[in-house]
Amino acid sequence: MVAGPPGSGKSTVGPLLAKELGVSFRDSDDDIVTREGRSIADIFTTDGEAAFREIEANVIAEALLEHDGVLSVGGGAVLAPATQERLRAHTVVFLNVGFAAGVQRVGLSTARPLLAGVNPRATYRSLLDARLPVYRSVATIEVGTDDRTPEQIVAAIVAEMTKELEKTQ
Repeated sequence: MVAGPPGSGKSTVGPLLAKELGVSFRDSDDDIVTREGRSIADIFTTDGEAAFREIEANVIAEALLEHDGVLSVGGGAVLAPATQERLRAHTVVFLNVGFAAGVQRVGLSTARPLLAGVNPRATYRSLLDARLPVYRSVATIEVGTDDRTPEQIVAAIVAEMTKELEKTQ
């Protein structure tokens, strides 16, 4: 499972990590779009964030039951207490991105509903500040992504997973 804020690299690192581990990859955002037949931005705009978060929590619950590979979850998925509880039974990799790197990667486009608005940089900053403790509370592994290539991030994750495995043996 990979989690982290927008721009942390979940959609890029997740498939690479799955390939490295020899497992399949699944993205909860893709599952939502497929299930609902519309974009995440459309769901946010039409139904609101609360409705989106409910759909997201249900999709993640299903994915955790059905999928045994790498699952990427949306940046805000960890905010739902039920999802936090479900994640505790899994290895969760928190892809930590700093403000500057995150802003650069996200580009603060309106394709990201939570960053659309008057001051997307301030919104991104408050999003990082509010979510950091939650990501850390559900994570079993934390890997910084600033100034690293996706391949370096995957190597760091695999190294941390190996350390965790050695602790349990």
